[in-house]
Amino acid sequence: MTNTMFKAIGRWFRAVGYFLTGNIDAARESMDTSPKTIRAQYDSIVRDKLDQIQTYKKAVAGLIAQQENKIARLKEISDEVEKLERLKAGALAKAKQTVAALQKKGLSKDEIHDNADYQKCLTAFNDFSSTAKEKDKRIDELETDIGEYKTSIANHKIQLEGLIRDVENIKSEAHEAVAEVITAKQEKELADTIAGIATDGSAEELQRIRQMRQELKAEARVSKELAGTDSMAQEAEFLEYASKSVASDEFDSLIGLGESETDSSEVSKDKGSALPE
Repeated sequence: MTNTMFKAIGRWFRAVGYFLTGNIDAARESMDTSPKTIRAQYDSIVRDKLDQIQTYKKAVAGLIAQQENKIARLKEISDEVEKLERLKAGALAKAKQTVAALQKKGLSKDEIHDNADYQKCLTAFNDFSSTAKEKDKRIDELETDIGEYKTSIANHKIQLEGLIRDVENIKSEAHEAVAEVITAKQEKELADTIAGIATDGSAEELQRIRQMRQELKAEARVSKELAGTDSMAQEAEFLEYASKSVASDEFDSLIGLGESETDSSEVSKDKGSALPE
């Protein structure tokens, strides 16, 4: 007995669960297909897309900032290299001037190489040259980086333009989707009404009105019978037939088609004998 009771309770809870689940599913479906819900969903998608675009823009802006920093550094190093080239030219000119002066004094090549002024100019020239070469390498690296940044930024800008177009398309699609849903709902309601399965209660209301009409007709018929109007109508009908019969007999008598007295008496006898005693 206890197991049976628990099973019955379990079935009842499952039935309630199915009922509630069905109602929830129906309510969710109704909400999901609501034009307002669809519009809100599109608005949410647009907001998410715009947030992504803003994040993307910040990332691209960071790349542009790095590119500009490298461009500025490239200009700075290029100016330094230009200065080093001028210093190299100055050291070379000073060395030529020193060599010419020493040659006038009759110093040999080895003696000139050992000269302090010549060594000073040579050291400076070599330092400027090596430094300029290092900076030239750095310039090449910066130019490569700037070129890569340029290509990357250009590609990201194309992606951003595509995302912005997508957002505009989604906005347009939102208007179309809402309009289509409203139109589809109206068409469905019209079709359901024509098919007699409308959910607005019009079919039930029409059936109720028809039933009410039948009931009113039945009540009127019953009231008419109870009031004796049917018997009165029958009496009026009999009197009408009697009046017509008398007028017809009188007319036949006037034109010589009437029955003889003998025939009349016999008929009367026959009629009299036909009547119950």
